[in-house]
Parts: sequence; C-alpha cells; structure tokens
Amino acid sequence: MDATTSGTPSIQYHNIPDQPITAIVVAPVPTFQRNQRHCFGDSTPGEFPLAANPSIVLHVLTACNLDPQDLATLEATGSFFRQPANFAPDYELSISELAALDMCQKRAIFKPMNEEERQELKQRCGGSWKLVLRFLLAGEACCRREKSQAIAGPGHSIAVTSKGVVYTFGSNSSGQLGHGSTEEECRPRPIRSLQGIRIIQAAAGAGRTMLISDAGQVYAFGKDSFGEAEYGTQGTKMVATPQLVESLKNIFVVQAAIGNFFTAVLSREGRVYTFSWGNDARLGHQTEPTDLEPHPLLGALENIPVIQIAAGYCYLLALACQPSGMSVYSVGCGLGGKLGHGSRTDEKHPRIIEQFQHLNLQPMVVAAGAWHAAVVGRDGRVCTWGWGRYGCLGHGNEECESVPKVVEALNQVKAVHVATGDYTTFVVSDDGDVHSFGCGESASLGHNALAAEGQGNRHANVLTPELVTSLKQMNERVVQISLTNSIYWNAHTFALTESGKLYAFGAGDKGQLGAELVNNQTERVNPEQVEIDLS
Repeated sequence: MDATTSGTPSIQYHNIPDQPITAIVVAPVPTFQRNQRHCFGDSTPGEFPLAANPSIVLHVLTACNLDPQDLATLEATGSFFRQPANFAPDYELSISELAALDMCQKRAIFKPMNEEERQELKQRCGGSWKLVLRFLLAGEACCRREKSQAIAGPGHSIAVTSKGVVYTFGSNSSGQLGHGSTEEECRPRPIRSLQGIRIIQAAAGAGRTMLISDAGQVYAFGKDSFGEAEYGTQGTKMVATPQLVESLKNIFVVQAAIGNFFTAVLSREGRVYTFSWGNDARLGHQTEPTDLEPHPLLGALENIPVIQIAAGYCYLLALACQPSGMSVYSVGCGLGGKLGHGSRTDEKHPRIIEQFQHLNLQPMVVAAGAWHAAVVGRDGRVCTWGWGRYGCLGHGNEECESVPKVVEALNQVKAVHVATGDYTTFVVSDDGDVHSFGCGESASLGHNALAAEGQGNRHANVLTPELVTSLKQMNERVVQISLTNSIYWNAHTFALTESGKLYAFGAGDKGQLGAELVNNQTERVNPEQVEIDLS
C-alpha cells in the first residue's frame, strides 16, 4: 500500500509523463487471429473503449479494492486514468482518484468526517486521495482497528471482540478491570457499563486501562497517576468503572499508548498528543505528572500524519506516513540506544530514525518494548534495536544496538507482526507461525513443551529467534501476539488466531491468563485456550 517498496524506485503520484492508452482488450488476441467466445454464441469480442465507459471502469476499480500503489501504477500507464473524469462529487478528479475516494468512504474512521475535515486530511497526507487511502489502510493493518484484539497488560488482561465488546480479567487492585470493584477476576468478564458502546482499541498500563470507541471517545479507569511504584496504590485516585476522558472529548482518538510516565493518543487525522509525561526530563512538552490536558507533540511531526504510536518505559515511537514512504520517529529517553539514532542521548522532540533509509526498508509495524524496539518492513524483514539484555534483540548476543539492525536469523521468514515486552520479542510470519526470543522468565516465551517434562530449563533465555512449537501444534494461524510490557510484573503472553481463538501462557498468579491455576501454580508452561470467542 506504499508508494515505495524495498529495492524498487518510487512511483510519483503527480506530474506523471503522458503515456496514452485508448483501449483495453478484453482478452489477449494475436494479430493474426481472434479468439471466439462460445458461452454466449459465436460473436467476436471487440475492444472496450475506456472513454466511452468511464463509469464502468470506476465501478471495477472500486469494487476490486485496488491497492493505492495499483491506482498510482494505472495513472503511470496512460492519460485516461489521469484526466478529469467529470463525475460527482468532484468533476476535476481523475478515475483513479475517484476510486481511491470511494474506497476511503468505506473506512470506519473516514465515514463520520465532514467535507472540511476530509479536505484537511487530504492536504495533510500529501494532496491525493490515494495517499489518504494508503494512510487509512496502513493504520488498520498495524493496529487491528475494527478487528478483535487481546492486550496482555501488567497483571491484568483485556480482550476486545470484533463487535466491540470488552472483556477484562486479572489483577484489579486499582479498579483497572472496570467492573466497579477491586476484586480479582480469573475468568473473562464483560464490562456491563459499556453496553451499547463499540470499542475498537484498548491500551493497558500498570493499574490502569484505556479504551477507544468507534466514535473516537476515550474511556479510562484504574489509577490516574504515573511514575510511582507500579504495583502500589497508596496515594492514588482510583476509578473502578469506565469514565469518559473529558480533556480528549474534542479529539477524535483512534489509538492510545501508555508508558510508565506518560500517555499518548493518536487522532484520526494522524496527530499525536501526550499528557502526564512526567517531570523527570519533561521530554515531548513542558507538563507536570498530574497534567491531564493533552498537548500536541511539537516538532517534526506537526504536519506529518502518523498511523501508529508505541510507548516504552520512557520513550515513544511514531510510524509516520509520508508521500515518499513510511518512516519512524522517536522521542524521549535514549538510554540503551532505544531511540535508534546511533547514540544514547535523550530527544526532547520527535526525530526521524534515518537507518531505515540506509537499509532500504519500508517500516509497516512498530513495537516499543520497555527498553528495546522492533519494526517489521514491507518486505517482511525485522529490525530490532536498543538494550539487548537476555538476547531480546535476536542477534545472538546481549549487546546494545543504537540503530536498527536486521535480525539475520529471520531471513527465511516473512514477518507481518511484531510484539515487544520487557526484554522479550515475538514475531508472527505471514503463514501464522510465531518466533520468540529474549528473557525466559515466567515461561512467557512459549518454548516450554520439553522443559515441562524435565528435559530442559523452561526459564532459559533465548538469544536468537526460535519457532514457538507449542503454538504451531495448535494448528491455528496466529494473527496477533501481545505480551506484558512492564518491568514490575512477571510477563504473560496472548496469541490470537485467525478464527478468533485466544491462547494464553506465562505468569497467571492474578488470573491474567483467564483461568484459575491450581496446586499453587503461578504460571502456565504451555498455551491453553481462554474461554472466550473473539470472532
């Protein structure tokens, strides 16, 4: 869906040299002989004049859901696809631009926008409906908007069905489950107070939860303070049921990310807002820890649309969508090289990570672990960087990397999804296989089938990617992995399959696996299905 792909020159969306094509032949016909159609008689198929049937062409382009890159390629082939089509709503738009606009109008976050908001988004994306379509599709792909999802939070868990119903379970000392109490839940339980509200995205922090509705509203519950002992509740205000975040009511939010000292939200126009960033270094904007007013992230991203945000312990990553292609920006604490700029210095404003251009890699998904980060490229390559403790970067050692580095051990794998936690990393391939590496504590890596039988150390660290055979044995295609991203909690992991089944393993002492463990167990070695259908 991008204007560029790895190893190929970019195709520009504007000022394309004229290469006229006046007709499309229905079937390939040699000059010396015409093929005959016999299904409707013996009539000879002729040429299909494009100019005489533009509405049919438009219908075909829209119905086929062509990729924005395909539409750009059509424009490069002939003037018919570039000249004004004389169709409503804009008679000056070309056939390919109208097709892109029609497909934009099918997207959930585009539908409620008025004309002024749509035009503003168009200009923000680069002045083309094809670029707007690419922006919308990319956001859906990397954030699973409008699809089911599972979040393995610090001690508690969230599951969102494809219909927008929210289930929570696990630790509830701060009311972070949203059920109106502080009692733990070891079984998935729907949040009754959200009945009639469709949730499309969720975020979990230590002792707190945020939910995003299809109307762009944000609901929060649990602790409302940052930067203290993550497992404590002393001195904090607790909210045990979902409450509308009033300071965000004028921003149509599509994603939220919770760090240890801050919260970030992403608007449907691709703007990033942060609040409660913390007073340690005041990175991003000048606010105090108790500041609940959102502030736009200033600097390089002010006029560049962002499609995904990811929060680590004390830093933020943003996947941006520009006419020239995808790029990643970072801001915050640079300890361990996790900002990806070749140094360990802090960044007070977003700065582009230039290494992806040198690698000729188009980022498509970004993940921020507590101290390390990862990206999946359009070509399926995986890059990691930051603090390499326990082998969480997958390079066969525990060295830090201050710029993104390709994980060579995954060269034979085409990745489509990546998830990071506290010194752990998971990669999902296009065929649904899962590889993991990093810290083996809490049995959260999934490499435990043999260890359970006394044939190995189930807490062993993994320095290079290994296939998670315990998931492959489920004979289910995995589409999403989520794992705990907190330095204060033992980790657990979710694997969501294409059919809507959810499997869980790792730490489960608070009920965060969706089941009550027996015989004084505190963790589950092998993945087991959670009793909930997310399809």
